[in-house]
Amino acid sequence: MNTLKGLNRFVAGCALACCALVAGPAMANSPAEFVEKAAVTGVAEIETSRMAIGKTSSTDIESYAVEIIKDQTDANRDLKKIAAEQDLPVPTNEQILGEAKHMMLKVQEGDSFDAAYAASQVKAREEAIELLKQQVDAPASPALKAFAEKYLPKFEMHLVMAKKLVDAHQKT
Repeated sequence: MNTLKGLNRFVAGCALACCALVAGPAMANSPAEFVEKAAVTGVAEIETSRMAIGKTSSTDIESYAVEIIKDQTDANRDLKKIAAEQDLPVPTNEQILGEAKHMMLKVQEGDSFDAAYAASQVKAREEAIELLKQQVDAPASPALKAFAEKYLPKFEMHLVMAKKLVDAHQKT
């Protein structure tokens, strides 16, 4: 049982690290690169938000995390469908964790976790929005443009919410 808890913490830490990993330049030059970046970000967002639900005592953080999980799960499902239709590879969870291992972050507890989670969400949402805007402006395919147009408003709403969380949970 302790091994399972340790593995869950490792996966959650990798997911948080993966958010930082994809927070670099979000440029995707091909449909395959877009799918890879969007898939990695999506899985990381889901895992980080699951971790947040388990660690927070703040209802606003929990509500936000639940919404991220729902919307990102929908986006990931749609992305996998498009990738399959266009015969594009989707990275496996093992590949995602392999990338994230290189940038492991320490996960803080209590109030400091809430502040760190909120700040990471602002950064992750900004990068996701940039990636989607690139698909809207210079689409790699019509299906990926439609995907970006569908999820861009949701991700922009998430960014507004994340910024409010930062304001509410920052150390004074």
